[in-house]
Amino acid sequence: MNQVRIPRQRAIIDRRALAETLDRLGSEGAADSRGAVIAALREALDAGRDELRRRLIEKPHAGHECVAGQAFLVDQLVRLIHDHVVAYDYPAANRSEAERLSILAVGGYGRAEMAPHSDVDIAFLTPTRNAPWCEQVIEAMLYYLWDLGLKVGHSSRTPDDMVRMAKGDVTIRTALLEGRYVWGDEALYEETRRRFWADVVTGTERQFVAEKLAERNARHKRMGDSRYVVEPNVKDGKGGLRDLQTLYWIGKYIHKVRSAAELVDVDLLTAQEYRSFRRAEGFMLAVRCHLHMITGRAEDRLTFDLQRQVAERMNFTDRPGKSEVERFMQFYFLQAKRVGSLTGVFLAHIDEQFAQKRARQGLLAGFRARPRSVKGYRVFGGRIGIPSDDWFRKDPVRLIEIFRVAEAEGLEIEPATMRQADRDSRLITAEVRDDPRANALFLELLAGRNDPETVLRWMNEAGVFGRFVPDFGKVNAQMQFDMYHHYTVDEHTIRAIGLLSRIEKGELAEDHPRSTRLVHKIASRRAAYVAVLLHDIAKGRGGDHSVLGAEVAEELCPRFGLSEDETDLVAWLVRYHLLMSATAFKRDLTDPKTIEDFVAEVQSVERLRHLLILTAVDIRAVGPGTWNSWKRQLLGELYDFAHERLRLGHMRHGRQQRVAAKKDATRAILADDAGLIERHGDEFGEAYWIAEPEDIAALNLRQFAAARRLDHDLSIHCEVYPSRGATLVSVIAADHPGLFYRIAGGIHLAGANIIDARIHTTRGGWAVDNFLVQDPLGQPFHEAEQLARIETAIDDALANRIELVPRLARRPLPRSRARAFDVRPRVIVDNQASNRFTVIEVNARDRPALLNRLARALFECQLVVHSAHVTAYGERAADTFYVTDLLGEKITGPRAQAVEAALLDAASDRRQAELEDA
Repeated sequence: MNQVRIPRQRAIIDRRALAETLDRLGSEGAADSRGAVIAALREALDAGRDELRRRLIEKPHAGHECVAGQAFLVDQLVRLIHDHVVAYDYPAANRSEAERLSILAVGGYGRAEMAPHSDVDIAFLTPTRNAPWCEQVIEAMLYYLWDLGLKVGHSSRTPDDMVRMAKGDVTIRTALLEGRYVWGDEALYEETRRRFWADVVTGTERQFVAEKLAERNARHKRMGDSRYVVEPNVKDGKGGLRDLQTLYWIGKYIHKVRSAAELVDVDLLTAQEYRSFRRAEGFMLAVRCHLHMITGRAEDRLTFDLQRQVAERMNFTDRPGKSEVERFMQFYFLQAKRVGSLTGVFLAHIDEQFAQKRARQGLLAGFRARPRSVKGYRVFGGRIGIPSDDWFRKDPVRLIEIFRVAEAEGLEIEPATMRQADRDSRLITAEVRDDPRANALFLELLAGRNDPETVLRWMNEAGVFGRFVPDFGKVNAQMQFDMYHHYTVDEHTIRAIGLLSRIEKGELAEDHPRSTRLVHKIASRRAAYVAVLLHDIAKGRGGDHSVLGAEVAEELCPRFGLSEDETDLVAWLVRYHLLMSATAFKRDLTDPKTIEDFVAEVQSVERLRHLLILTAVDIRAVGPGTWNSWKRQLLGELYDFAHERLRLGHMRHGRQQRVAAKKDATRAILADDAGLIERHGDEFGEAYWIAEPEDIAALNLRQFAAARRLDHDLSIHCEVYPSRGATLVSVIAADHPGLFYRIAGGIHLAGANIIDARIHTTRGGWAVDNFLVQDPLGQPFHEAEQLARIETAIDDALANRIELVPRLARRPLPRSRARAFDVRPRVIVDNQASNRFTVIEVNARDRPALLNRLARALFECQLVVHSAHVTAYGERAADTFYVTDLLGEKITGPRAQAVEAALLDAASDRRQAELEDA
């Protein structure tokens, strides 16, 4: 976009010396001179790339210099190849007017912004179509470029072709917009350039802007529609290089600017904004160059496995509470955020310029609509602005007030006002932060009734949010280096606030029926919104963010104007915001001790309501697909059990009453088959009837009766279980040691993930095991072929027709880039979480073989698994087992230590590597 001075050009490529070599090879006229020419050119290309690589290592942030150097290197090679072809391959002593050729660099090459493995986009211009000599030269040049291993995008056009095609295709128009003369007939290039601006551009400015913005929006949607996606695409992602290029294209198309610096001269950017533009562009170009050099290909995705390598190359280092890769990605997202702010201001200015042109034309050219005033602010055309340049300086509290008014009135903020808010955000001092009016306005905005999410995002992009709440500023653009969280902490938080607002308005009743009902029963809606704001506020500080966040809440809530009771509630919610999900997803909800421990921590119905709502929005705001019906079901069950206990002071029914009630409910579902309860019900113990819901109990009884009637030793039944968002797999077999791990292995071989398992043995020695499984995308299996595959795999595993261990070990990780993370196995043996069982929780790297391997280790330790609960957090899995020894006793003392050691070994990467090599 701008001319970049390239130091020590001859160290990259000495064109004069190489030209002499090529002339010598050409004049010798040897039969194999072409091979020698290509060898000389390739040597120069490799040497130039090595030099540029060395320079980038020396100056790892010098993105502009690196891409300009790559373009310079290719320029010299193209010129040398052209001159050699014209002089020796197809010499023409007296060329006619039609035998003229001009070479243009277009696209990124035209901007002189080439990453090491970018395409070389060239347009060949000829006066007429029928020019055999030109065609021969073009073909010869392309073969030389291809033989050098360059990926060439090329076109051959006449000026007439160029005008006609550019008018009909915005992509061609954009490429030609950046056309740069490289070599050949300069007069032909100038004629084409003049016709492009006169015949293509003039009069189509508004159409071009509309098409480029539509193209940008489609690209954003394809790339995740957020600049805070934790594996961003540096080139095409939101807030990436393509967004900066779009600004330049639009500015150049409308105002004919020749460089990005001239955007300041036409009042589209201020000098300070242009410096931000340049800084963000330089950083992202450097990142892109590092990606290409690390991978040896045109790789623009900043994936987890590459983030650490790029961070090291760019000299980022660890700091307390924040790793080098997290610091690097935070800086990346700050640049992407800046690009977003610049884009908003720039496009709004373009819009205003078009509006002013429209106002000066037409029948009502003299008519001027008057703006209205709202609380001293100017409102016009659905936008709010400030009446004077010193408005914020006179009263810095207005920096909060304008966003509050915009949210309350449903208004956008004028781009010039956003620019001034950004400029004046430094006026927010400790005095402003402690101002009661400012805090009241902020709290009203946070809990706004219209669209607090969007306005808080504007506030964040203007830099006001982080200045007013410095603790929030610390998590601005902060990523978490894992595969579970899809967004940065600030974006996750703002999305969670938006979800709470939508739940309150009833827009998410289908996905969140309980939260939609409960949000109108809580005593303090302000406390709910503040809790969402603060739940992750202390991430990246090097300790337990829940504990540290509660301390932040105790300081901030009084400042915001919350009462002492509200402050205590918010601090408790922040401290325990992970409690409900950990209990619901990792514990057996049919075990009374699970509910007792949970209720002992929660203590009140008001806390329980708030905690369910906070848990729901926190999970859903993690990213697409993290909230599903299975999680909704588990959280709902935990809420209902805990609510009953808190309201009555005890569970409504004792154990025998609950078993009788469950049998009655099952009898109603069985209808004509109700006699199965009397025939087989007593074979299933009390633990079975308490653990299984009545619909599954009815299925199990029918399946069990059919298996006994047909004298089958093995019965496998699969069906979709819509209410839980999973597929139910029920296995009935003669019980024997190792049954559970073999079934789990068969299910995994079929490509399914187990999310829950309940293991029962009838009094007659039959195993009745129920598994809930999902596909790798977290969806149930629907197709008959898929269900049959699961049944066959289980049958084969139990019959020892397949070798489970090596086949499971060779299956790829569920997320291919999970190896980028250091996930150390951790085992917790807990004898307090249940009165009857030892609860063992294993945290380890997620892999298809994990549950099978852990279950086998428990079998080899001679333990009985009664239930298993599986939760995945990106690259990490948390598997919980409720176990006893063979006599039904808990595991204690040295034996517990031996079990822990066996599980750590089974979950280790070392063990995985051994099995893969076996």
